[in-house]
Amino acid sequence: MTPTRTLDSALDLLRRLDPKHTTQNLNRICSLIPDLTEDLLSSVDQPLETRRCKKSGRDYLLCDYNRDGDSYRSPWSNEFDPPLSDGTVPSERVRKMEEKANEAFDIYRELYYEGGVSSVYFWDLDNGFAGVVLLKKTVSPASKSEGAWDSIHVFEATDMGPTSHYKLTSTVILHLSTTGESLGEMDLSGNMTRQVEQSMGVHDDASQIANIGKVGVLSSAK
Repeated sequence: MTPTRTLDSALDLLRRLDPKHTTQNLNRICSLIPDLTEDLLSSVDQPLETRRCKKSGRDYLLCDYNRDGDSYRSPWSNEFDPPLSDGTVPSERVRKMEEKANEAFDIYRELYYEGGVSSVYFWDLDNGFAGVVLLKKTVSPASKSEGAWDSIHVFEATDMGPTSHYKLTSTVILHLSTTGESLGEMDLSGNMTRQVEQSMGVHDDASQIANIGKVGVLSSAK
């Protein structure tokens, strides 16, 4: 079997398994076909994990987009943990936009989710930039219920003079379980992916961040 067919088969298998156990199932498949580990990790959305930035003391989310080897970059300090001297970081301009985006989406998270954790990561492209907006909200495990909501919004912003063209792919991963006398045992897991494209006017870098938020709203409204 060719590597392409093996990858397609692995992805097809993961789509048929319980989304609640995506991380465990992905790790098991990677152990069986280690040559495709990078392709699998970059192709499969997993429930987000949280880590605390040692420099700022703030929580941030881990994903393939802020990973370099076994280290993850904090959006608050721009530093890797474990430390990495030659890790990939955005250019000065894109990093400034990343900082502003983290401030904006942190406010959005608090107003919309009333808790949880958010992280935004940007990186450079030849004709613009790209990024990912991550949001996670968990239900604290109680005696009878627990759950988690993970939102992953990956976008590309292509510069086109006075406008930018945005391509957004949004994925939501949901897990909810509860036990009660009226319902019995309920375990609900699933995920959903949507895509949207939109061109918008750009006046400065701040308007880029506003446009990303608007495109995200369009995706949520579909």
